[in-house]
Amino acid sequence: MRLPLRELKWLRKAAADANRPLDALVRRRQQGEPLQYIIGTQPFGPLELSVRPPILIPRPETEHWVIELAARIPESARHLLDLGTGSGCIPLLLAHLCPALSAHAVDVNPAAVTLATENAARCSVTRFRAFQANFLDPDFHVHAMLCPPYDVLTSNPPYIPWNEYLELPDEVKNYEDPRALFGGPSGLEFYHAIARLAVRERFLSSDAIIALEVGHDQAEAVGAIFESVSLRTEAWTDPWGKKRTIIAYRGT
Repeated sequence: MRLPLRELKWLRKAAADANRPLDALVRRRQQGEPLQYIIGTQPFGPLELSVRPPILIPRPETEHWVIELAARIPESARHLLDLGTGSGCIPLLLAHLCPALSAHAVDVNPAAVTLATENAARCSVTRFRAFQANFLDPDFHVHAMLCPPYDVLTSNPPYIPWNEYLELPDEVKNYEDPRALFGGPSGLEFYHAIARLAVRERFLSSDAIIALEVGHDQAEAVGAIFESVSLRTEAWTDPWGKKRTIIAYRGT
């Protein structure tokens, strides 16, 4: 496998910065390991986040909608909850861009909680707390670490259905946590759980905004899930013209 020149350039810099042998880094990339895991960081907006396997690597399409969301969060918003936080990329960027926000983040994987906490310190985001929890649990809404009502609810949940999971590139399927990728047979399991949370009494503020990343062909189905619990929805497109974000509102 011959590496693109831009990848080789980044690997040379990573080797020099950390005093690591370049040939070892090149071999890892040639074996299919994601470049971000080898380098150890990934830009996300103005932030530089630590990444390591098997925590999901932040993607450009996620960065795009998070920056757009930050511009639409009202100044009155104070409390944010991110579900399935992974590296912490979503709440940390929002807290960075909207300094009035205090962010909570949950993930079922304790390694993700550790990484998100490290990234908060790395990015000097002090109004942030991550903890381990499974938001598919019917009793999640009463978790002791939660402090509802939340003004902003975000998630890039697992949304890949089984048939698409089997076809993922090896560098995704073999390195990134399947718990952060596989969204059940239809890919929609986690959206149903989030919709149930969204209408829990006093879980969200009356004018809360909900922002969810969705799969490339899931916008209509996810929008219908939230409309079925009487929320208003709209779909945002990514830079490539795909509807990749569903926004839902409790307010009128």
